[in-house]
Amino acid sequence: MRAPLALLVLALPLPAMAQTVPVPPPTDGTLLEVSAEGRTVRTPDVATIRAGVVTQGTTAAAALSENAQRMSGVLAALKKAGVAPRDIATAQVGLEPQYRYTEGQAPAITGYQARNSVSVRFRDVARSGVILDALVAQGANQIDGPNLSLDQPDAALDEARTDAVKRARARADLYARAAGLRVARIVSISESGEDRGGSPNPPMPMVRMAAAPRADTQIAAGETDVTVTLSVRFLLQ
Repeated sequence: MRAPLALLVLALPLPAMAQTVPVPPPTDGTLLEVSAEGRTVRTPDVATIRAGVVTQGTTAAAALSENAQRMSGVLAALKKAGVAPRDIATAQVGLEPQYRYTEGQAPAITGYQARNSVSVRFRDVARSGVILDALVAQGANQIDGPNLSLDQPDAALDEARTDAVKRARARADLYARAAGLRVARIVSISESGEDRGGSPNPPMPMVRMAAAPRADTQIAAGETDVTVTLSVRFLLQ
């Protein structure tokens, strides 16, 4: 009874072990590894901007009360402009004392500063400047952004991947010809990085007070690069 049982155990498949066995590199040629960046261009269709209200008060309650009142106007303006609730998210709520510093004395609290801001995603970039003007008219006195991006970058990323493979193959052909060889096949492809078309740098603060002279704010979408970096290993013979 022991011998058949042992044979049965040995005959069981071992899928987990098979998956962890590394595939040995080919030995019938020369391996060449090429790093290539693929690129495509898109026009950003989403602008993300942080808009908020900063208020001062002699007491914490006064600062918060005024801030809440003005922030209600900002949120109402966003709703009136047709910005969907899913595109509005609270970004920051803060309350901190303001101090007066006198040499030789302990700092004295002179009042409080309250701040409340929301992150707003505009899916119509051309209208975002007009909406910002409306927010300022309703009490917003701090605006950061915009951060321009693509709403659905997957198709653009696939174009960039295709471009990266073409560039890698062209470079491999160049090296092969220089060495008196030819590209036999691709051994492996690995993706080492991607840029989904967002703003290249963090958004810089843009502050506009309600008392500023009337002027329409313009936001230009421009173009953005979508890139993917691949490492491709070729077999040369």
